[in-house]
Amino acid sequence: MKATAQPRAVVRGRIATALLFLLFGIALGTWTSRIPAVQARLGLDDGRLSIALLCFAAGAICGMAVLGRLVDRFGSAAVMIPAAVGEGLLLIPPAFAPDLPLLCVALFAFGCIHGTLNIAMNADAIQVQKAWGRQIMSSFHAVYSIGGFIGSAVGGLLARADQSAGTTFACVGILVVILAGWTARWALPAGLRPVEERRPTPEAGRWRARFPFELLFLGLLAMCALVGEGTAADWSAVYMHDNLKAGAEMASAAFSAFAVMMTVGRLLADRLARAFGPVRLVRYSGVLASAGMLAALAVGRPLAGVLGFACLGAGMACIAPQVFSAAGNRDPAQAGAALSLVVSIGYVGFLIGPIIIGGVSTVVGLPVTLTIPALLVLFVAIAAPALRPHPAPSTGGDSDVQSAADAESISG
Repeated sequence: MKATAQPRAVVRGRIATALLFLLFGIALGTWTSRIPAVQARLGLDDGRLSIALLCFAAGAICGMAVLGRLVDRFGSAAVMIPAAVGEGLLLIPPAFAPDLPLLCVALFAFGCIHGTLNIAMNADAIQVQKAWGRQIMSSFHAVYSIGGFIGSAVGGLLARADQSAGTTFACVGILVVILAGWTARWALPAGLRPVEERRPTPEAGRWRARFPFELLFLGLLAMCALVGEGTAADWSAVYMHDNLKAGAEMASAAFSAFAVMMTVGRLLADRLARAFGPVRLVRYSGVLASAGMLAALAVGRPLAGVLGFACLGAGMACIAPQVFSAAGNRDPAQAGAALSLVVSIGYVGFLIGPIIIGGVSTVVGLPVTLTIPALLVLFVAIAAPALRPHPAPSTGGDSDVQSAADAESISG
């Protein structure tokens, strides 16, 4: 279905979904910016804080892997709005938890709703992309990155104004709830959402048999890519300061360069996907990220380090959105289950990857260890043909035509 059918409704649907990505980033950015305040209020050392953060990660994976399947049962629109409201409400309790056990409970609940919203809004983005008639998935992820910047900035400004974490989370949480409710009016109407007819056939059974393997492999690609994102967030400044002897400002510039180039890359990625197709785009992106990072590690100078992380961000910008889009389009009638599996596997890399990097670095040193994410993203480049779209199994009639049209629009 093309956007020309009812352009105003489809445009509104795109804006509504983009707003949810923005709120998703704002909530997470606000939380991360005030972690030190929560830690100080409860008097937690780094070890005890890591337990609480692990509960958030466990909740997010649970929400993506388990609750995300609600999308297939009730539809993405029916799940994403309540999940976004819950995102705003459950952002607040961690600031008021009186001790570590209750903080862990609050963060697990926040993580669950955060993971559920992640799946629902990505599934809805795929529906909007089909209605739009061309690649727009990366634009949603760019909005998420911008939301993260906004959330971090708001948290930082309120911290400088000597406002408590509770005040910060309450203000942002209420804003998220209000805007999430507003998006319900503009969400893509049911009449414009692609309808997948399902009539079992022998061909469908054979295709379904290989479906889980394809999703597992896409999840592996997402995990390989997101290891680099988590590593850049946790280890870029450490590498610059401890290994390259850069000053504090130059050390922080490495992750800033990574984040800025990732945002810019995602703003351009949809146009690049239409020009090159998802396979070539991911292949070129992986080579850029890997070659840039490996070259920077070989040079071993502060400026080279900043440029290397910039290349890593620019290259990785296009990968995750294309992988998620490919997963959701493998079987549109089960997009929620597909995304639940792929995204949750991917985020295991984002959460666990930096821990592995830290452990390995104690043995061989951080510069050598940082070749791991560079080599993983090179593997993604080599395996890029796995993203090649193919039509869903034949169900007869017009649905075959629509499947082929969808595959053509995704391939750019």
